[in-house]
Amino acid sequence: MKIYLVGYMASGKSKLGKELSGMTGFKFVDLDEVFEERYRIGIVDFFDKYGDTAFRQIEHQLLLETEFLDDTIIATGGGTPCSEENIRFIKKHGVSIYIRMDVADLANRLKSVKRKRPLLKNVPVEELEQFIRNQLEEREPYYLQADHIFDGPVDDLEPLANLIKGLIR
Repeated sequence: MKIYLVGYMASGKSKLGKELSGMTGFKFVDLDEVFEERYRIGIVDFFDKYGDTAFRQIEHQLLLETEFLDDTIIATGGGTPCSEENIRFIKKHGVSIYIRMDVADLANRLKSVKRKRPLLKNVPVEELEQFIRNQLEEREPYYLQADHIFDGPVDDLEPLANLIKGLIR
């Protein structure tokens, strides 16, 4: 069984995935980390050098490789599920959980780390919330196709861990 965590950047997918891995005994894979380890380049630097389209093609291939994983929680990148092909793959090969957060919480989390996010690099702080709001309008139709939705920030992992343990049985 595979659990795919989907949601906007900074929604906590990686942190939750690591913690849930420890609670459930499942392995944990972060697709952004896999990308950076395999290609030996940071995502921001890759975007600068090769652009969004090249990144999305590789991201798609990395997603396809998860088909052969078992008992794994997979943190996807914020844009990973945002194509019909990718969300269909996720739904066919595992259970998806959307970590939904409101715009203000996301903006607060992203203000301090926006340098590390290629899509936010040139967004002025005063325009950050509107940028997130606009992107969520495009992305949320994909996120909402998830099998389960958890509103974040997720402080109490027990309900999420119990859901996953219930799915395992």
